[in-house]
Amino acid sequence: MSAPGEDTFGNEDGEIDEMDEVVCEESEMGEEGMDGEGEGQVYVPGVQPLQPGEELEMDRSAYRMYHECQTGSPCLSFDVLQDGDGESRDQYPLSMLLCAGTQASTALSNRLLIMRMHNLHGTEKEGESSDEESEEEDEEEDEDKKPQMELGLMSHYGGTNRVRVTQWSERPLAAVWSDKGQVEIFDLKAALEAVHSSTAMAEFIKNQKETKPLFSFSGHMTEGFALDWSPKIPGRLASGDCKKNIHVWEPREGGATWTVDQRPFSSHTKSVEDLQWSPTEATVFASCSVDRSVRIWDTRAPPNSMLSNDEAHSSDVNVISWNRSEPFLLSGGDDGLLKVWDLRQFQSGRPVANFKQHSAPITSVEWNPVDSSVFAAAGADDVVSQWDLSVESSDVGARAEGLKDLPPQLLFLHQGQSEVKEIHWHPQLPGVMVSTALSGFNVFRTISV
Repeated sequence: MSAPGEDTFGNEDGEIDEMDEVVCEESEMGEEGMDGEGEGQVYVPGVQPLQPGEELEMDRSAYRMYHECQTGSPCLSFDVLQDGDGESRDQYPLSMLLCAGTQASTALSNRLLIMRMHNLHGTEKEGESSDEESEEEDEEEDEDKKPQMELGLMSHYGGTNRVRVTQWSERPLAAVWSDKGQVEIFDLKAALEAVHSSTAMAEFIKNQKETKPLFSFSGHMTEGFALDWSPKIPGRLASGDCKKNIHVWEPREGGATWTVDQRPFSSHTKSVEDLQWSPTEATVFASCSVDRSVRIWDTRAPPNSMLSNDEAHSSDVNVISWNRSEPFLLSGGDDGLLKVWDLRQFQSGRPVANFKQHSAPITSVEWNPVDSSVFAAAGADDVVSQWDLSVESSDVGARAEGLKDLPPQLLFLHQGQSEVKEIHWHPQLPGVMVSTALSGFNVFRTISV
């Protein structure tokens, strides 16, 4: 596998090479889990620094599944594509579809990727394999259980700041925020067909000399990161930039084109870092900003925020996530804090929950799509944390030394990646998470969720 920063998918002419299959690797060693030496001793990231010469070793028993892979140039944003294989799938081997965008060393070397990961087996427990099996049989079994990945590669000029996918009129679409200051929309149908069929892949590679977006908007005048499709109105999109402006896109019926409101929503005073549409109200969305505020908007009102918490965090608010079934909004900031806001009491300025476990800025947050009390977060401390708000102090028994001061709601701390940028739960695979970093992707399910 290639190291981050190497673009294995482009040749000297900037064309896509005929490389349609990459094998994921199961990690032989890592830094996951909260494992320590000696009975009653537990290593807690950010609390006990490692001594010179010390290394963390992965405790595989803490995972139901764990895989890692690389895609050449790092992908600092990705999204999960819904597939037709059914909901609530927990029987191994598992499969998934992802869409990601690269941050290559040159603008011409970037790609928009469709990734089909499959044959994802669970983590074997010690003693599962029989000692009576021959070495040859073991090797054949290991070969059968190797995870696989097919890639559909689409040329994209400029690095991808953020990518979000949706389904509109049976067309799979990706919205891409480019570091060149444009928001573009791409049709993913051909790439999706390619990762499922070798014949379609050959045709896709033959025809993919130059990928053109369905629609492009350069009215932001600068780059940005905030981007989200409406879950209520197919094709509706919102994008926010580093100059504080938010634009709402409306799809035109009968064709793959959009009308972008030229009058921006502009109550923020600094860069808009993230935004999300309400899962229940078609005209309502939330946003967060470097100006330390979290705001709620209604597109039917004048372009000023409907509700605002001007001091949501003590510094930049980087990311937000809207709970799908409860009136809760989750935010994470440069202060390393995770805050849960009850939207029924939003203007009080007081969160209903406040956690400080990460020792660096929060880079990604997301509620579990099927369990409204569970969420996950990632930080610049290279830790992915999992939380359950339904757990109370009385639910936790005696704890080992080193864990007594941890919040009872903290379920798990996952490590092993360098510069973690984004995390997502898979909506069709209960408990399965995907995280991306400069060092590549992790696909895992812990024993806690």
